[in-house]
Amino acid sequence: MRVLVVDDHPVVRKGIIHILEEDPGVETCVEAGSSAELMERLAGERWDVVVLDINLPDRNGLDVLRDLKAAYPRLPVLVLSVYPEDQYAVMALRAGAAGYLPKDGLAEELLTALHKVASGGRYITQHLAERLAENLVSPAEEHPHQRLSEREFQVLLGLASGKRLKDIARDMSLSVKTVSTYRARVLEKMGMANNAQLTQYALRHNLLP
Repeated sequence: MRVLVVDDHPVVRKGIIHILEEDPGVETCVEAGSSAELMERLAGERWDVVVLDINLPDRNGLDVLRDLKAAYPRLPVLVLSVYPEDQYAVMALRAGAAGYLPKDGLAEELLTALHKVASGGRYITQHLAERLAENLVSPAEEHPHQRLSEREFQVLLGLASGKRLKDIARDMSLSVKTVSTYRARVLEKMGMANNAQLTQYALRHNLLP
């Protein structure tokens, strides 16, 4: 199995690779630190699985995931992230991920998830599976942020993290004017007046890593 590990932190990449190389089924592990480097690696070599972080320095990881799946539809992607599982796993799966695993999971679970997606399966944690099952039986009350589109949600996270509009625009490959429009929609849908209220809400609902 040839695995490409994509994460913005060199130490984290090394740690993931160290875990994976302990598995006899893993032949090769190579790292990439940005979406640009990821695309270069994909174009130049054959891979069996991509382990992808959502938080990348040059682009939003969910947008990268969509582009990756559009170009390589059969390549399984395991998203490994610090972002809260309850909020991000479903979005990642809808964007094309074969699995989602929080970074605070055990090493054994990482290897289990890797083999599952490499064999064509899907992987979510037991915790998330139980939460999804509970919502089917007794739907949870919808929170304001759950009514946002995915783009609006990304803008919410950027604003709540203290980013400027131009920084969010760069991360999302959008114009500042477009991001400003998204901000206005977010504030309206959330019933809030300013960025400080969005930050308080995001912290209260554990939306930030």
